[in-house]
Amino acid sequence: MRLRVLILTNLFPTPWDPLRGTFNRQQFERLGQYHDVDVLTAVDFRERLAGTKGEVKVSGLRTDHFTFFYPPRFGRTLHALCWLLSLLLQRGRQLRSANYDCLLVSWAYPDAVAVGWLARRLGIPYVVKVHGSDLNVQAEHALRRPQIRSALRNANAVVAVSQALATKAVALDADPAHVHVLYNGVDPSLFSPGSRSQARTRLNLSLASPLVLYVGNLKLAKGCLDLLEAFPALLAARPDAQLVYVGAGPCQSALLERASALGCADRVFLAGPIAHDALPDWFRSADLLCLPSHNEGVPNVVLEAMSCGTPVVATRVGGIPEVLPSQAGLLVPPHEGDALSAALIDATGRTWDHEAIVRQAAAFRWDDNVSRLAGILRDVAGASPSPLRATA
Repeated sequence: MRLRVLILTNLFPTPWDPLRGTFNRQQFERLGQYHDVDVLTAVDFRERLAGTKGEVKVSGLRTDHFTFFYPPRFGRTLHALCWLLSLLLQRGRQLRSANYDCLLVSWAYPDAVAVGWLARRLGIPYVVKVHGSDLNVQAEHALRRPQIRSALRNANAVVAVSQALATKAVALDADPAHVHVLYNGVDPSLFSPGSRSQARTRLNLSLASPLVLYVGNLKLAKGCLDLLEAFPALLAARPDAQLVYVGAGPCQSALLERASALGCADRVFLAGPIAHDALPDWFRSADLLCLPSHNEGVPNVVLEAMSCGTPVVATRVGGIPEVLPSQAGLLVPPHEGDALSAALIDATGRTWDHEAIVRQAAAFRWDDNVSRLAGILRDVAGASPSPLRATA
């Protein structure tokens, strides 16, 4: 049964942020092989005002966007209502006439809360996909928590990218029978082992220096500054080591200033945002990937690095321990700089079995992921509507 599915999210590439949500892009493009998929992306009004940053071409999907208007700096509790009103005012007629079989919403707040209300208004089932901080952070706020709980409770299915998130969703009153653990995938035709020296030559990197790589948003919650604070200890042991950040974000200036203050600015490099299909050479160039996040679901960069045979040093948070065994990397507690420094020194000095790391990553493939997701949507659309469960 081929369905007509509408995906609503803020996590998808747009001309205002072409690199956003690449994991969703990979998943949704493949989902288009199973179902007729429309993707409607919420674009923050401040992002719209900043202007476009590039073109986005997506195959196999119909894509559109709407502008998410909300009162800045306050009223976060009202963001779901603002999200829904923004959507209805700009795309309401289209939604009412499209006859979708089901809705899939990716991100819990405000997206899933708003889509829960929309689904009830349209009388069609909806599935919520949760990723990490949408439950680990947003659901900890007293006035947002009951909204998220209601969205999860009344969803026809909840898809979590890790067992840790699935457990959190059940604790927030999602029906355990409707919660599915669906780890993100990797494209092995893109992320595969290769020559480190050749990759470094292509990227104009030193051929001999130990290289620690960070890939992700440059923001506090991702631990980018924690990594910088831990780096001088590695330099004391390996003076030729270098630290490369791939990504952009609000901590960019702070990283440069702190690197200068620590006296290691000449060993720290900010490469800026990199297109997803250009990342493999960065992983192949690295001695290790380091992601010392404060909270996570299962970050795709960990799986992609492993698929290239690159070991990982990461924090023991969220679903990372579920996918990173000892033969593929090291886990440390979050916020513990000494432990992170020790792990960097240990990992760069070890001889890793890169083939074993690649075999571990082989368990995570987009084809398996999308086949299961397509089936979940099919089951939801084919089931008789169930009455909303009573709120607590």
